[in-house]
Amino acid sequence: MANQGGEKKRVVIVGGGAAGSVIAHSLQLCADVVLIDQKEYYEIPWGSLRARVEPSFAERTVIKHSDYLTNVQIVVATATNVTESEVFTADGHSFAYDYLVVATGHKDSFPRTRSERLSQYESEFEKIKSHDSILIVGGGPSGVELAGEISVDFPEKKVTLVHQGSRLLEFVGPKASKKALNWLISKKVEVLLEQSVNLDNVSDGIYQTSSGETIKADCHFLFTGIPLGSSWLKETVLKDSLDTNGRLIVDEHLRVRGHQNVFGIGDITDIKEMKQGYIAHQHAQVVGKNLKQVLTGGKEHKLAPYKGAASSELAIVSLGRKEGVAQFPFITISGCIPGKIKSGDLFVGKTRKELGLKP
Repeated sequence: MANQGGEKKRVVIVGGGAAGSVIAHSLQLCADVVLIDQKEYYEIPWGSLRARVEPSFAERTVIKHSDYLTNVQIVVATATNVTESEVFTADGHSFAYDYLVVATGHKDSFPRTRSERLSQYESEFEKIKSHDSILIVGGGPSGVELAGEISVDFPEKKVTLVHQGSRLLEFVGPKASKKALNWLISKKVEVLLEQSVNLDNVSDGIYQTSSGETIKADCHFLFTGIPLGSSWLKETVLKDSLDTNGRLIVDEHLRVRGHQNVFGIGDITDIKEMKQGYIAHQHAQVVGKNLKQVLTGGKEHKLAPYKGAASSELAIVSLGRKEGVAQFPFITISGCIPGKIKSGDLFVGKTRKELGLKP
């Protein structure tokens, strides 16, 4: 599809999370960019757990797309189909593209507007504040960080964390898992491993675990099994580019297999690495660079390869406000140093600056 009279090429990005938002921001001056997202805002993912215990924190982490994408057409809708040249949305509209970026991550059910999201945090805060005992189901980074935030801000509350796996934070090494476990235990969080909880059968605040234990809790938070945001692609022109897990198969330049002008970024790709926000961010930087290259008439063979995350073994999980556990390639540490790196501001100021906003 050649553009007449030197008009800018049209780039359609589906998904406005950690990857899609960054790429829309980086391309907004050199292409005609359309961002299709189910919600009107980008939420800095590494800030969401703090926002539950400090709702005002969300004022900085939940950012309207229109605040940082001044030169982008923002479409608040659900994408439902892709053809060789167009993306269709659930409300019956279609958007032609020269280049397409699929960044639909995981299928979370977030409210559509920023104000609804902020009031959701207010009510989750009230839920934590007004209950004496809290059950957290799922011992990945979200469950562990929320348990840490509550145990530091509300030390008088009884927090129980139940996890199906044999150790917390299975995406990192056993050393980091153990440090996180010991830290939570030191804060009087009760951690039950290799168990699941039946959430359909709760009476009078009594929860049953798979091993027959009972847990008394006034409320619960669930952090397990968020499905990949790729099921919508199964009936589209990209259906043959999905692997058996539903992930998009991409080449070293993050182009989708069999489609020269389609890129896949973030959690939805089949790259063997941890699925984390900062890694999705790195995908976006590579694809942004590559799209700028082709949009300005650069040579295809000069595209930058994605070399894998700067270190696919780097992970930092914050534990409350001042501490954390950090896994680096050769060493795992916990305490104040990782806390200084992440827990203080959770990288929120830095991320806002990258989007051209005040920290």
